[in-house]
Formats: sequence, structure tokens, C-alpha cells
Amino acid sequence: MHGPGGYMALTEDQLLDAYRVMKTIREFEERLHVEIATGAIPGFTHLYSGQEAVAAGVCAHLADDDYIVSTHRGHGHCIAKGCDVIGMMKEIYGRADGLCKGKGGSMHIADFDKGMLGANAIVGGGPPIATGAAIATKLDGKGKVTASFNGDGGSNQGTVFEAMNLAVVLNLPTLFVYEDNGYGEHTGTSYSVGSNDIAGRCAGFGMPAVKCDGADFFAVYEAAGELIDAARSGEGPAALECSITRFYGHYEGDPQRYRAKDEVSNFRETMDCLKNFRSRVAKDGSVDAAKLDAIDDEVMALIDRAVAEAQAAPAPALSDVLTDVYINY
Repeated sequence: MHGPGGYMALTEDQLLDAYRVMKTIREFEERLHVEIATGAIPGFTHLYSGQEAVAAGVCAHLADDDYIVSTHRGHGHCIAKGCDVIGMMKEIYGRADGLCKGKGGSMHIADFDKGMLGANAIVGGGPPIATGAAIATKLDGKGKVTASFNGDGGSNQGTVFEAMNLAVVLNLPTLFVYEDNGYGEHTGTSYSVGSNDIAGRCAGFGMPAVKCDGADFFAVYEAAGELIDAARSGEGPAALECSITRFYGHYEGDPQRYRAKDEVSNFRETMDCLKNFRSRVAKDGSVDAAKLDAIDDEVMALIDRAVAEAQAAPAPALSDVLTDVYINY
């Protein structure tokens, strides 16, 4: 069903939820950018600022018992899938009561109760896992789907090609989401992706493949919704290519000498999904701006609380170093 604005009809509550997800992701990442500079957070961190509409637009169609697999840039996917923000912050700080007991850190957050099968530091490592999960959901027969998030760099990996081929051969209920943020690490997509057309490459495997503006929540929501609904109804896998940008470097500390001087500032003005969202709902009168402002305040309070609790939380005990590392079947 499509509303007068050309996108799937959304209630006010759904619009507010979508904005809350994107705002939470944005402020979580913006705060991490500050906290990482203090040296209190161990390990590498890759921020998702600028790409929020993709995670929010896709995960809005997923329930807790649907599955996603993420990337090294996974905080946004975790939050959009419903992972606890305070537990995530504790995990990034390496605390014992983090979502993974402080052993996963930024690049390996997982929460199976929310259908979040894990961020993944291996480029192209997510789609094979999601394809395996899709085999399980198909056998289960309850109409559940999986989605894997991947980047333009990851789209070049052979593991990804194998996963897409297998998904088509077995007609699996899975969505391959590609977030083309313009760079595979430090190399431009126009150079590193041979066809410069990720969706077209996916279509070559025999699945529907759609492109959309990743800075437009409504475009992502509509495109993802149609593809996910088709997967649920047994029509098999599909791919979604979202053109987007990241507001920070590949990793925190990246000098970004490969980017033009005013590139990021220009993108913050023209490709900010939060600004685009507020402009859209203001234009059609679907949400009162005061309600969005109230969400802004609530989110900031939540992030402040998350950081405070993470800083005060205990580190894992040395005796726990092997806990949850090995398992007996």
C-alpha cells in the first residue's frame, strides 16, 4: 500500500520509531567519535554515521526472529535490529556485562535473542552466514527471512558470489543489502568495482536487484519492504543496492587523504538522512516537529546514560578468559 507521498503508508508511530532508530544510531556514533579520542576504548572502531537510513529502512520490516548479519561497520545494524544500546556501549568499552561479555568489542557485537547474528570483521563474511541462516528459516517453514549487510568492497569477494548463487539455486528467503558508501576502505568504488553496478552484478545471478537512494529512509523502506515481502512469500532471494556516504573515515583515526577537502561537509548538507526525513515529514505534515525534538532529547539522555554506565562497569575477570570460547556439542 502506498500513501500520497509515494511511499508505503506509515502511521505516525511508525514514523516516530524510524526517526528514533536513526537518531539513536547517529548520536551513538557521534558520541563514540568523541570517546574514542580519549583512549578509553580498545580496538578499532568503524562508525556508521551517514548511513542510518539503510539500517532503519531495512530492519523496520524485520521481527526479532528474522535474522541479520552485519559488517565491521555494524553499530547501526545492531541498533536498528533492537539490540540494547547500553549493552552495546558496554561491549565496545570491553566490559563484563556487555552484550558479548566484553569479548566481541565494536566489530563483533551479536545478540541472538534479537536475531542479530553478529557484526563481522571479515570483509564479505556476512552473506555466507546469512545464506546458511536462510536455509534454516526455509526448512523451518514459518515465513522468516534473513538479511545480510555488505559494502561495495565486500561486493567483490568470492564468498559473496558463492552465497548469492547458492541462495538462487535453493530459492532462499534472504536479502543481500549493499551499502555503497563510495569507498572500499580507502579505494573509490568507481575504481574497485569493475562494472560500477553492484545491483546489475547481483541480477546476473538470477535474482531481482534494485537500486535506491540510501540517504532517503522512505526510498529504502519501500524498496526493502517489497523485496522482503516477496522473500517471505517464497519468491526467493533479492538484492538491494543503496547509494550512501559515510561521514567519518574507514576507521577512527583514518586521515582520509583520499577524500576531497570539502567532500564530507558537502555530504553532511546534502545527504543527511535525518535532515531529509525531517524535511519530508514537515512538508507533508505527517509528524509534529515537537515530537521529533522530544525524541532528540530522549536519545541524548540515553547515550549519556550508556556512556556513564559503560565507564563505571567492571572489566571481565582474568578467570573468564576462556569462557564462551570453546563449546562441547
